[in-house]
Amino acid sequence: MIDFVKGAIIIKNPAFVVLETTGGVGYRINISLNTYAKIESMEHTKLLTYLQVREDAHVLFGFAEESERSLFQMLISVSGVGPSTAQVLLSGMSADEARAAILSENEAAFSKVKGIGPKTAKRIILDLKDKVKKDGGEVTLNLATTGNSTIRDEAISALLALGFQRIPIQKVLNKILQEQKIANVEDLIKIALKQLM
Repeated sequence: MIDFVKGAIIIKNPAFVVLETTGGVGYRINISLNTYAKIESMEHTKLLTYLQVREDAHVLFGFAEESERSLFQMLISVSGVGPSTAQVLLSGMSADEARAAILSENEAAFSKVKGIGPKTAKRIILDLKDKVKKDGGEVTLNLATTGNSTIRDEAISALLALGFQRIPIQKVLNKILQEQKIANVEDLIKIALKQLM
């Protein structure tokens, strides 16, 4: 397997880059929008890679960070999710957002991504929840699903202090923040308590 490719960026667009390595070899590497955003202003870069071997082609996928590559590899282990679908998913949300959606069982977050229906979203959550937990996924749960990240983080801290478990808190807060506009942390905690009790 090719673990990474390092070199000058010869061609760059939101779907792929061509990196020229020492010796003048150019590698075409498919990337997500998140990786593109990280390398957009660079002239040289190092991309971690995954090589897909098919009968008709060998296709390289590139990632700016290991967290994105490891999640990509988990995603393609799910029945019905190929490398192209995983790349689209990681273009529609960051690796941290995807991990948080898996851990909080937020099917709606995946259904917004082109090519992922409700059945596939359920399968991703079912197949990957334990793997993401083992992979240290719980540290990504402070992710903001809306602009209310400070309110959400404060609500999580308060509800944890009250003795509730992190995963149920996440599920409830994600649902509330998607359905309602909450102005302050007190209102968010009150609504969450009603659903957690």
